[in-house]
Amino acid sequence: MRVCVIGTGYVGLVTGACLAYIGHHVICIDNNEAKIALMQSGKSPIYEPGLSAIIQSTIQSGKLEFTQDFQVGINHGQVLFIAVDTPPLPKGESDNGYIETVARQIGAHLQSGYKVIVNKSTVPVGSGDWIQQLILDQLAQNQEEVTAEFDLVSNPEFLREGLAVYDTFHPDRIILGSNSERAIAIMQELYAPIIERQIAADATLPPVNVLVTDLNSAEVISYAANAFLATKISFINEVANICDRVGVNVNHIAKGIGLDSWIGNKLLQAGISWGSSYFPKDLSALIDLADDYGYDAGLLEATVGNNQHQCLLVIEKLQQALETLKGKNIGLLGLTFNPYNDNMCDISILELIRQLKSFGANIKAYDPI
Repeated sequence: MRVCVIGTGYVGLVTGACLAYIGHHVICIDNNEAKIALMQSGKSPIYEPGLSAIIQSTIQSGKLEFTQDFQVGINHGQVLFIAVDTPPLPKGESDNGYIETVARQIGAHLQSGYKVIVNKSTVPVGSGDWIQQLILDQLAQNQEEVTAEFDLVSNPEFLREGLAVYDTFHPDRIILGSNSERAIAIMQELYAPIIERQIAADATLPPVNVLVTDLNSAEVISYAANAFLATKISFINEVANICDRVGVNVNHIAKGIGLDSWIGNKLLQAGISWGSSYFPKDLSALIDLADDYGYDAGLLEATVGNNQHQCLLVIEKLQQALETLKGKNIGLLGLTFNPYNDNMCDISILELIRQLKSFGANIKAYDPI
């Protein structure tokens, strides 16, 4: 199948390279000339184990290409992926400026024929309808009359940085949100090698669960999933704070409750706080969505508050142990939110560093990646 991926950030590049690896002909679009040149040379601009090897092999096989030319990529793709960043604005809502630019570019370059337009970016509910209208508006402004036919699909990603290639080939589930049966059928064909475990390390695993929803529900699933995971981490951190005062081992508590099949042992490791490039943004966006509809998302707001409080508890413990932080050398071992990536967007660790420096501490930090 012919695929175009617009945006070669973390999600876009991994998606494009992995789809090329399973046999599709993929063209990735990015407006950064230096980045395009780097990827054309077979090098990945992001640290992700296994990704560079996939890029190199798929370039050599002719399955993966990179370009700055929207017309080339859009005309090529039967399926067009939107995979651009949606950074948070100061009040927490997502900045959809890049999405709007891409939607207008798609509308400007669509030719006759049917295409499936897939949104991989995390966007507020209702964005699919908005994207569709932007494309239609741009089509109406084109000088040449084009009879373009397309459908929108929301296909949220659940990749863990540092494990994204593995997660792409071994997903827990695939979410496809659309109001078009035709588009859903094409997406299931696109993902068939993954769904049928043809790429999995263990081919005896059952087929991947594919959940088909309406467009808006799929858009909320990504926010809700990350909000739940952040809440789970905040819960075990709260339990750890209680354990400190009671004098019991939180690791034993975590193991004990994690053996419950309804709970599971993942993300029950107490720590300073949660970070990542997803949790803060997605929690803020979901809280903002609730506020827009007049609902007080108290649990989610408490999760954010708990996370901020964790950083202050670390400072308090250090002050109790050292009496003063001024002039003290504080070592930080590890600067990212998990051990498998080089992403320094972890708000929690950056806030801890800022707080320590404000008390006059000297920071010595080390991260192996």
